[in-house]
Amino acid sequence: MSELRKVSPLARDAMAYVLAGGRGSRLMEMTDKRAKPAVPFGCKSRIIDFALSNALNSGIRRIGVATQYKAHSLIRHMQRGWDFFRPERNESFDILPASQRVSEDQWYAGTADAVYQNLDIIMSYGPKYMVILAGDHIYKMDYELMLQQHVDSGADVTIGCLEVPRMEATGFGVMAVDTKDRITAFVEKPKDPPGIPGAPDKALASMGIYVFETAALADHLRRDAADKTSSRDFGKDIIPHIVKHGKAVAHRFTNSCVRSAQETEAYWRDVGTVDAYWEANIDLTETLPALDLYDQNWPIWTYSEVTPPAKFVHDLEGRRGNAVASLVSGGCIVSGASIKRAMLFTNVRVNSFSSLEEAVVLPNVNIGRNVSLKKVVIDSRVDIPEGLVVGEDPELDAKRFRRTASGVCLITKPMIDRLAT
Repeated sequence: MSELRKVSPLARDAMAYVLAGGRGSRLMEMTDKRAKPAVPFGCKSRIIDFALSNALNSGIRRIGVATQYKAHSLIRHMQRGWDFFRPERNESFDILPASQRVSEDQWYAGTADAVYQNLDIIMSYGPKYMVILAGDHIYKMDYELMLQQHVDSGADVTIGCLEVPRMEATGFGVMAVDTKDRITAFVEKPKDPPGIPGAPDKALASMGIYVFETAALADHLRRDAADKTSSRDFGKDIIPHIVKHGKAVAHRFTNSCVRSAQETEAYWRDVGTVDAYWEANIDLTETLPALDLYDQNWPIWTYSEVTPPAKFVHDLEGRRGNAVASLVSGGCIVSGASIKRAMLFTNVRVNSFSSLEEAVVLPNVNIGRNVSLKKVVIDSRVDIPEGLVVGEDPELDAKRFRRTASGVCLITKPMIDRLAT
């Protein structure tokens, strides 16, 4: 990242506002006690770290994060890992929980309302541009390039979008565009998504990333707040209104995605289901994964605990501590056990005669002896009892744990506790 990029006037005049209040219910029990953006990902990060790192690496030095659903672990993570912004350098990092700032009985009623309720805080910093971000996707993107397109096009709003196969876009907000990428219609989760000019088999799906001039955004939010019929949502209310009455332009992710020499695709993942979460993590164990976490030019910033090095002990036949095609964090001990295509987050212990294959193991898990686990996600602070076998008997697995249609088993502490009763 060049010095020129760090001091870019557009980025310096912008504020990133991350919407991180959603539960992410499709992750099932993984979000019983935490919001989706707080879910650990990639061996040491949280999902929200990707949006925050993109903003920081793009040169944006004013960031706000709106939280709501079970936000404690998310807030604690940001307090520990994102507290290096300095006011004397015109930097700021604000955590903005829903706090009934508009009325005594109103929490954040939607994505637009989560910005509207904090307009006074935003305006106090005086940013010229606002970059509105979803806090629950995995990708690397230079927002500066999107800001530049927004200014050059004279748009009222610029919307980040992905090119996806047309009939796979039914779960997204989808944009119909003309040949110059001006948006002519914006439809939420259409049954028959509009195609792209020149590529009718593809559609433009919204990434939940919007760029506005701050003053114009404030006007739109105040107008929307006064509309009693509004659902207070960017995708359902704010954006369709601008498409109809102003100028909305699409920004294609391929024009600003960040790729190292090792990355061949414009990587973006919604890890909103147990299957998608497991797959995206296990993919990182490949020799050349689609997402390069080792790119020092675009680091993923996070809170790093102070831990001892990972350790592998015992070297006897049948009791050998080893890992193949795996990611292992600090504080882990693989004691006479074998792991293959697995990911161990911080402070995981795997005891003797056990084996893990295609396992995603979150922090502070202890795995007992003689355990065999295949194709699992283990939530944090779980004690796996001695002799447990998962991945060999689908019917038994489904009775004891959350088993997906593709055979991934989610294991949580309450599920293990029920085994003992």
